[in-house]
Amino acid sequence: MKVVVQRSKQAKVLIQGEAVGAIDSGLVLLVGITHDDSEADVRWMADKVANLRIFEDESGKMNHSVSDIKGELLSISQFTLYGDCRKGRRPNFMGAAKPEQAEKLYDSFNETLRALGLTVETGRFGAMMDVELVNSGPVTIILESGM
Repeated sequence: MKVVVQRSKQAKVLIQGEAVGAIDSGLVLLVGITHDDSEADVRWMADKVANLRIFEDESGKMNHSVSDIKGELLSISQFTLYGDCRKGRRPNFMGAAKPEQAEKLYDSFNETLRALGLTVETGRFGAMMDVELVNSGPVTIILESGM
């Protein structure tokens, strides 16, 4: 499982111009699922995201998590995170899980985050989406499970 985490002041995801998910201060999560991902990966990733200390404290040091600041999450499915561009000029997406498996684990990831007490907004799995965000910092972290 791979998640690109972007610290955000505000963000929204639109489908055909209509906002389907929006947050104020928090994290934008681009979520990719691969073939061998499991519920263990989901639990590990949700805990890591919820407790990742990338928000500043009063001294300007990254000591607070999204949970600490009561921030929100905008979670967006992103199979292209598993695009392999090592050969040729067009990405190979064979590393991405099949939609049925990916959607189940993506939904479980979002529910696990909610069970940790976080507010989670989402896009729509498999849809063509536009994402607007103000990346704060900018801070962007790439997390991978199973490493």
